[in-house]
Amino acid sequence: MLNRGRVVALLLTLPVFSAAGRAQLAPSPDAPPVSTAPAPAPDEESVATLKLNVNLVDLFFTVKDKNGELVPHLTANDCTVSEDKVAQKLKNFAAETHQPLTLGILLDTSGSQQRVLPLEQDAGSQFLDRVLKQKDEAFLLSFDVNVDLLQDFTNSPRLLARAMQKAEINTAGGNGAAGIPGAGGGTIPTVGDPKGTLLYDAVYLASNEKLNQETGRKAMIILTDGDDQGSRIKINDAIAAAQKSNVIIYVILIADTGFYGNFGMGYYGYSAAKKMAEETGGRVINVGNNGKKLEAAFQQIEDELRTQYVASYTPSNAKLDGTFRHIAVECRGDGMKVQVRKGYYAPSPEN
Repeated sequence: MLNRGRVVALLLTLPVFSAAGRAQLAPSPDAPPVSTAPAPAPDEESVATLKLNVNLVDLFFTVKDKNGELVPHLTANDCTVSEDKVAQKLKNFAAETHQPLTLGILLDTSGSQQRVLPLEQDAGSQFLDRVLKQKDEAFLLSFDVNVDLLQDFTNSPRLLARAMQKAEINTAGGNGAAGIPGAGGGTIPTVGDPKGTLLYDAVYLASNEKLNQETGRKAMIILTDGDDQGSRIKINDAIAAAQKSNVIIYVILIADTGFYGNFGMGYYGYSAAKKMAEETGGRVINVGNNGKKLEAAFQQIEDELRTQYVASYTPSNAKLDGTFRHIAVECRGDGMKVQVRKGYYAPSPEN
C-alpha cells in the first residue's frame, strides 16, 4: 500500500516493491482463525480455478457526435465491440451516470509549476467539491523530485481541498528556494541523485498501489506541463500499469507560458501527455496558464465522467497468455466518435 509521505525511495527496489507492500499487511487482531479443514479434492480445485479464470472485460467509454457534444442515450443495438478485429458478443451494456467513481488527482509540484500552482489548487478544489457524490472517493498525490501521498482515499472534498492547498513547490533546493525552476531547480535537481519531475513514476505508483484493487469506474486526472525528468519507470510501463488497472487518464496541460516561451518554444510535454491519455481512453486538455480555461477543463472532465457507458464481454480469445489485446468500439450515427482505451492485457497463466 502506498503510504502517506514520500514513496519515491521505494522505486529504488522496484523488483521487490510489491512484496514489500504485502509485508505491511499484518494480520488483524480481529481476523478469523485460520481454517484447519482438509484441502479440497482435486475436482473442487479445478472448478474453483475455472471460475477464477473467466475473464470479463469492462469497457468504460464516452461517445460524442460530429459537433463534439456528448451522446447520452445509446443502447447495445447502437454500438459494436471488437477485439483484435474480431467482433465480441456483449453481455452487458448500460449508461453509467451514477455508478460510484474512484479518482486519483496527481499534482505536478516541480519548479516549472510555481506560478500556476495556485490556479490548480483553487480549480481542483472546486472540481472535487462538485464531482464527488456519496459513494465516490478520491486521493491526492503530488510529484516533483519525489512522489508524495498528500491525502489518501476519502469522500470528503474538504479534506482533499485542505491537502491540495498545502501542496508546495519542491525543487532540489527545497520548496523553490534555489535555482531557476526547471533548470537546476524543479526538473533537474542541483543536489542528490539525478531526479526531476517524476511524472511516469507517479502514474505507475498511483495505478499499481492505489487504483489496482478498486472496482468500477476509475480515472486519474493529472495537472502538469507533461514533461518528465528522471523517472525510473518508462512511459510505456506507466501506461501499461494504468491499462492493467483499467484507469482512464486525463491530462490537463498547464504551464507558465513565460517560462516555456509562449507555451511552445522549448515545450516538450504534449506528445507524452497525449499518448498516456489516448492509450487509456482519456484525453489531453491544453489550458496554458489561463484560469478560465482550467475551470472549463475540469467541467468537461466532469461531464464526460458523468456521461459514460460500460460494455462488458467475455473475450472469444480465451487464451491466458498475458498478451495485449486491441479494442475498438464503434457506435452508429453521423460522425460518432468513441473515447475508449486502446486495449487491455489478458491474464497470464500464473494469475
